[in-house]
This record gives sequence, structure tokens and C-alpha cells, in this order.
Amino acid sequence: MSNYKSASERYAALGVDTSAAMKKLAEIPISLHCWQTDDVGGFETSHGDPGGGLAVTGNFPGKARSLGEVRQDLEKAMSLIPGKLRVNLHANYGDFEGKRVDRDQVEPAHFASWVEWAGQQAISLDFNSTFFAHPRADSGFTLSNTDRGIRDFWVEHSKRCREISAFLGARQGNTCVHNVWIPDGSKDETVNRLLHRQLLEESLDRIFEKEMPAGTMTDAVESKLFGIGSESFVVGSFEFYLGYAITRKKMLCLDMGHFHPTESVADKVSAVLLYLDRLLFHFSRGIRWDSDHVLTFNDPLKDLALELVRSGALGKSALALDFFDASINRIGAYVTGTRAAQKALLYALLEPTGMLRQLEQEGRLFERLALLEEMKTMPFGDVWDQYCEMQNVPPADKWIAGVMQYEKEILATRY
Repeated sequence: MSNYKSASERYAALGVDTSAAMKKLAEIPISLHCWQTDDVGGFETSHGDPGGGLAVTGNFPGKARSLGEVRQDLEKAMSLIPGKLRVNLHANYGDFEGKRVDRDQVEPAHFASWVEWAGQQAISLDFNSTFFAHPRADSGFTLSNTDRGIRDFWVEHSKRCREISAFLGARQGNTCVHNVWIPDGSKDETVNRLLHRQLLEESLDRIFEKEMPAGTMTDAVESKLFGIGSESFVVGSFEFYLGYAITRKKMLCLDMGHFHPTESVADKVSAVLLYLDRLLFHFSRGIRWDSDHVLTFNDPLKDLALELVRSGALGKSALALDFFDASINRIGAYVTGTRAAQKALLYALLEPTGMLRQLEQEGRLFERLALLEEMKTMPFGDVWDQYCEMQNVPPADKWIAGVMQYEKEILATRY
């Protein structure tokens, strides 16, 4: 407490109310991705590895083998994470009870047990159509496939996912975000780019033609730069989905791992918010290529959090996680990544933005730069520890022991 008192006084000298910042952070939900528990495997009976440009490396012991174990792992992770949480599901994580249910046959009943579990945990759910790990995705093209039958199959799948999302939203009493990402693309030179994008536009229009009950669900579309097997051409590029989201009034999903390493997702926020009412962010960490590494409290993440606060975008944004790593303890990855996202948000909420904005407007640019630099060594960690204690989760590094105990008692028994 003495460290926090000193820290709060230093921030107060800059006009920052640390109590208000912590209160605001506690109101910002982050949606945990269920697929970190089992390496994006899901629980269908007949489909294989993810494919579609997705690659999960590593074989760390303790991978979840059932929905029960997925939920058990999520519960453990959530017990070590402060703040307001949600859980993000993919369609291949339905409660299929060992039966073969193809993607064009999924329905709300397959997710009823998820609703019950979420109610017990006092959390809400989000949803994703699943366009990978399926024979009808093996060609590398789904919604943009030149085969009408394959396109029809995936259109039906996503229509059903929208129905499931509306079901989840109605049952939980708040909006379920339904995200559409497809792996469509080509490994080498492509001459039919325009055709594939025309087909994708047509398929998406068919998927979204039905209006869902107000307040139950909202649709987002997600771009990607490239992936394994689609290095030369991705149908759903940023430019494609930006245009689609603007003209069809959909949420645009910006995944931090889906852009070139020199691109700044933070810089895109103020630009796209001029034309869109709502954004979805996937917090992730790209390394050199289009990838989804465990999130850390690094500069790109801090820059994005700062821009969300500075531009007033927090109230217009849904925040979710999208990373997977099978080379380390999966629960540890969850907690590390989610706490990193929350640290970045708190760091941004503790910035004296009003003071910095005034300096900038008055042309006092040296003072602006100097203050920005000094903020980097403010006692932010003491405020974070206080926040964790207020949220009844271990502060600082004290949560690590809980993960290691869970590994010893639970994960080590999964053979």
C-alpha cells in the first residue's frame, strides 16, 4: 500500500486520478479465446489439423482433451486474471456429444451447455465461424471458391453461426460479437484475384442478408496479410474488408498479428473510426511474419492501448485475444497474455492526455516529447499491483506459483 500511495501522489501531480483509472479498467471486458487450451483443435469427430494458414507448434504436456478440460483450464486462467472477462468460442467447439455434426448442421443446441457454464462463471460469450480444418477448405478457398457447392456449404455454415450468436446474446442479455475470418488465398502467383474477391463479396452478402434481433449479436469481418500456404494472395485483405465494413456497416476486426511488421495497428484506429461506428480488436503479437504469439507488454500493444484511450475509441471497441502456443504451459500463456493486455490499457489510462494535448496545441513540442519520455518510468507497476489486489488476484509475479501448482496437479495427469 505504501508503494501505491507514493505512486498515486506522483500521478496526481500530473492531474491523473489512479483510482479513476483502475475503476475504468475494471469495466473494460476482454474476450479470452477458447482455442489456446487445445491448440485450435476443437471437438468435432472427423476433422484434422487446423490448416488454412494456421500452424500451432509445440507439444507441451496437458493439452485439453474435452470440453470439460477446456472449461477447467479457462476457470483456472480466469482465477488469476483481474477485471471483466468474456470467452470467445469457435464453431468447432460445440458440445457435439461424440456425434458427427458437419459445419452446415451446427445449431444453438450444440452451445447450450456453454451458456450454462458461462452463467455459472458470470461471464458472457462471443463467437466465430470456423472455416478451417475441414475437407471443404483443403483447396485453400471457402467463401471465395469458384465451386458454387463449396461456397454454398460455407455460406450455410456462417448463417448458422449467426443464429448461434444471436442465441448466445439473447440468453446472456448482451451482444455477442460474431467474427468472420476465412483462410482463402493462394501460395503462388494468382491471376484471378478480382474473381475471388467478387465471389467473397457475394458470399458475405448472402450470409448477412438476414437481420438478427436487435441487441443479440453483431457481425465483424477480419482481414489478414498472408499465412502459410497463402503467401502470394489473401482474398480477404485489409483493403477488401475495410471497404466491405464501410459499405455494409459491419464491425472491422483489426488483428495485431495480421499486418506487416512495419505497419502500426494503432495508427489505423483514428482513420477507420471516421467511417465506422464499431471496431473489434484481436490482441496478438506478430514476430517477423503473420503470426499469433503470446501477447506481451510491448511497444505495439502499448501504442494501440494509448490510441484507444486518446481517440475515445474504448467505448466503440470490442477487445479479444487471439494467440496460441503449444510450446509452453497453456494456462500460463493465457494469464501472461491477458494480463499484458490489461497492463497496456491501465498504462494508457494513466497517461496525462489532457496535459499532453494542450502542450501539442500550444506548439510546446519539446515539453510534449519530454513528458512522454518521463511517463515511461512512472511507477506504473505499483498501480497495477494495487489493481490486482483490489480484484482479488495475485499481484506482480505471485500468480506464477498458481500456474505451476495447476501444472503439477492437473496438467501432468493428462496422458
